[in-house]
Amino acid sequence: MSDGGADREHRASADPGDAQGATGEELAFAGVRGVLAALSRRELSARELVATLLARIERIDGELGAFRCVFAERALAEAEQADARRAAGDERPLLGLPVAIKDDQDVAGERTTRGTLAVTRPAARDSELVRRLRAAGAVVVGKTNVPELTAIGATESLGFGVTRNPWERERTPGGSSGGSAAAVAAGLVPAATASDGAGSIRIPAACCHLVGLKPARGLVPTAPAENPWNGLIVYGFLTRTVADTALLLDAVAERSPDGSRRKWSEAVAERAPRLRIAVSTRPQLPALVDASVRDAVERVADELRQLGHTVDRADPPYGLLALPAIVRYLRGIADDAAALDLPARLQRRTRGFVRLGRAVSDRVLDRALAHAAPSRERFDEFFSRYDLLITPTVARPPVAATEWEGTGALRTLFAMGQVYPFTIAWNHLDLPALALPAGIAGDGLPRSVQLVAPRGAEALLMRVGAEIEAALGLADPPRPPLAEDGVAARVRAARG
Repeated sequence: MSDGGADREHRASADPGDAQGATGEELAFAGVRGVLAALSRRELSARELVATLLARIERIDGELGAFRCVFAERALAEAEQADARRAAGDERPLLGLPVAIKDDQDVAGERTTRGTLAVTRPAARDSELVRRLRAAGAVVVGKTNVPELTAIGATESLGFGVTRNPWERERTPGGSSGGSAAAVAAGLVPAATASDGAGSIRIPAACCHLVGLKPARGLVPTAPAENPWNGLIVYGFLTRTVADTALLLDAVAERSPDGSRRKWSEAVAERAPRLRIAVSTRPQLPALVDASVRDAVERVADELRQLGHTVDRADPPYGLLALPAIVRYLRGIADDAAALDLPARLQRRTRGFVRLGRAVSDRVLDRALAHAAPSRERFDEFFSRYDLLITPTVARPPVAATEWEGTGALRTLFAMGQVYPFTIAWNHLDLPALALPAGIAGDGLPRSVQLVAPRGAEALLMRVGAEIEAALGLADPPRPPLAEDGVAARVRAARG
């Protein structure tokens, strides 16, 4: 996993100072809210915090492969600037917060590889999302791994290797935001940016016991990307709790919640009204849903009934909704490939996706895009009867980290449909969806539920998500065994 100077910077020594040891372990899992509180109370400096996390990355990430490159020296310098600003009375909302950036988003002076060796030119400037994070005081620690052209739901590529799940290193953290998910789940950073064109925020969230909000378009800026993947892709974050996501939205969101002037963190903290909630385990694509996944959904449904909500079984009117979404997805991959510096360097499977995408004519694409409007009308009727929908996020526990390594495009596409049949329709319809942890099953792996709402109802999603967190005792989430340098994972594996 080398990237020239950036990787050498990764290896630069970082003195963790006084924040090492047990304190460092607690900081690693304090989340956005906990870290910001500690910084605000002057319990530690931003430099101490960043140095502690850099040392942790050095110790753990060789086993995970979450990061493509780490900016150790620059991150320490940015942390020192944050400390100076705080001492001068600066009150930026994310001042000193370490974050990681998914490698499909620009960081000035660095390649935005999108998981391929076909990109050679560095980005001229930060993406708008990165700019807003920096303006709010965040410290950029590095860029996280993605599969090539962010095309699949596992994070592995010939150029940058395999990213592994902190809950079980032989499993995938999902994709395409798998590097970001692994970094947050393992306590390497409190938060990381992510993107979602067919489930790429929610799938890694589900695989790694994280919160992942796929907003509707326009909430989180995607510039300089214009209409990525024909409008399927949106940007967001991976965090440990709903409250953490809300704090990040406070700093970067294009609009306030519910048309008000309130902060997202204020709106999300409010108690949700009693709601009519539909629950369904019917997938959007033909697939078998694991019994433990169904159990997790039913458990959450029962908790919502206990909280006073009306919860009924009701299947959404999917129809063939996933097919035009897949058309948009394939054409998006082909369009991305056409803009590469050296497309001949693409790996075999990705070239297969590109060929499929090139077969999508402008006319076929236009028909797929036109399909969304009448489909939204059907779902408007569904959401006139229900305030929210609950489904599984994924159909089964995380697959092997190398499950699709070396497989062709069509085989991989079919396999992904079997594992991830609950996500892509919401991109096509541009409806907000939230992946929420539902606890750790008997196999030691995370389970997740997905909450879906009408457009503009992200705050309601998050309020209910926070209620579920509290009801399940997950406001302080469990820590994965790989957080212990992989020792617990190896012991568990040895015991069979």
